[in-house]
Amino acid sequence: MEQKKGTDWALLKRVLATAKPFNTLFIQSIVLAILITPFSIAQPFIIQKIVDENIIGGKKEGMIFMGVMYLIVLIISVVMRYYFIYITAELGQNVIKDMRVKVFRHITNLRLRYFDQTPIGTSTTRTINDIEAINSVFAQGVITIVADFITLIAVIAIMLYTSWRLTAIVFITMPFMMLASYIFKEKVKVSYQKVRTQIANMNAFLQERITGMKIVQIFNAEKQEAEKFKVINKSYTSANLDSVFYYAIFFPVVELVSAVSLALMIWLGAKGYLHDKVSFGALVAFPLYLNLMFRPIRFMADKFNTLQMGLVASERVFKILDSQDFISNHGTIHPKKLQGRVEFKNVSFAYDEKNEVLKDINIIIPPGETLALVGSTGSGKSTIINILNRFYEIQKGQILIDDTDIKDFELKSLRSRMAIVLQDVFLFEGTVFQNITLRDSHITLSDVIAASKTIGAHTYIEKLPGGYDYKVSERGSNLSVGQRQLIAFVRALVFDPDILILDEATSSIDTESESVIQYAIEKLIDKRTSIIIAHRLSTVKHAHNIIVLSNGKIVESGTHEILLGKSDGYYRELYDMQFTDMIS
Repeated sequence: MEQKKGTDWALLKRVLATAKPFNTLFIQSIVLAILITPFSIAQPFIIQKIVDENIIGGKKEGMIFMGVMYLIVLIISVVMRYYFIYITAELGQNVIKDMRVKVFRHITNLRLRYFDQTPIGTSTTRTINDIEAINSVFAQGVITIVADFITLIAVIAIMLYTSWRLTAIVFITMPFMMLASYIFKEKVKVSYQKVRTQIANMNAFLQERITGMKIVQIFNAEKQEAEKFKVINKSYTSANLDSVFYYAIFFPVVELVSAVSLALMIWLGAKGYLHDKVSFGALVAFPLYLNLMFRPIRFMADKFNTLQMGLVASERVFKILDSQDFISNHGTIHPKKLQGRVEFKNVSFAYDEKNEVLKDINIIIPPGETLALVGSTGSGKSTIINILNRFYEIQKGQILIDDTDIKDFELKSLRSRMAIVLQDVFLFEGTVFQNITLRDSHITLSDVIAASKTIGAHTYIEKLPGGYDYKVSERGSNLSVGQRQLIAFVRALVFDPDILILDEATSSIDTESESVIQYAIEKLIDKRTSIIIAHRLSTVKHAHNIIVLSNGKIVESGTHEILLGKSDGYYRELYDMQFTDMIS
């Protein structure tokens, strides 16, 4: 327990440190938290003086002065509370605004293994819901708790100064209030933790199902998925209702304890007044003091829970920020241009560090030549391009570009000299121009048009309503497969790569579009080192070298003609199967 308490304090200190860029707002909120207290407790004190001195004492000439003073104190108190609430909220919003950017930048630099192992919905929850919860640490948590605690101490002090007898009566019910607050805090803490977990589960489920909605509908799985969602939604609702249940019990209990305390104070205080031990003004002012004292206690339990939930959320966010699951980037070479010689030397690789997907791979691609990779699904074709781009680190061997280990290149500089066109083209919501340039301000419309004309895509893009300003919907769903592929080709060319990789770039293209795409490919690979992963062997006939992979090993290599000449070869078998399918 002590260790956990220490952890919480360290976590709170780290959360508060995120407000360092906004020190002015933080200091203002602390100063206001301190200044609010005397103006809050001054109001019942003035009322007591009015009753004792002006009403009971008969000094009518001071009534107007005291009334005006009370009004001034009230106005100052209201204005200061307004600024306190606004400034703490502004502080919280500024902190989470910066933190969202920091988390997003961090996530975009994590290695792909993180995304292989972490549901997208979980990352979304961390970036949106959990960071939003951190706002409560400032807006409703630590600063307001400090303000309430200062007010509580000041109220107790003024109550003791005014009448220790009435204060002692009030303290009779205090243990019950403290016990109720503690139980409430612990119970709501557990229920809030369940709520956070269920939010993450729901976001992950929704993200996955909405992304894969086509599959759900194709296989008529709407009913089954709706039932699964119903279970997750029920768990989330149940977790929320648990917290509502504790609130529904706690606040009536607090009201009951307050009412009992007030009743005891009036009953015993009235006796004290009759025996001249308590002034009438004190008797009138004490219900106001009572409210000022119980209000912080009542809300402090809730605010402690809010603070705790903010800390739980911040712990999850900091876990991402502390993650060092990056590809090591200690390279110092910043190539402005690559000749394009690629070599794999005895390369072996496993995604899980155990089961090798590639086994002792040796490949040499001379500058400007085209290598084709063919093989069955799972043979390791896509893995080769993943490790060439350093999306994953190899366990054995060495990969060289221009006789330099790829680890010696600065990572972004290395990737800037390579381009990949994937089978499943991913387009973002925005214009065609924005999807081609990826919002790189250095690339102009004339650059894009020139690249489009080079590969024969300009005519097709111009036919779209608005041309390059045509609005692409999420994932490019309002474009055909061929149109998306052409945009991807233009995107690859406009960045002028030295090494080009085409991963199954024609496998989803219809026969009518294939000739257009094939022309685009020929223009793209011209005078560039290229690696083509192809399912259709007809698209790799002109490759300088073809490597056939099976179970992570190279089983054959050579030109199209050489490999076809091997009557019992694996490539010949694949070619005959495809040729037979085309005839039938």
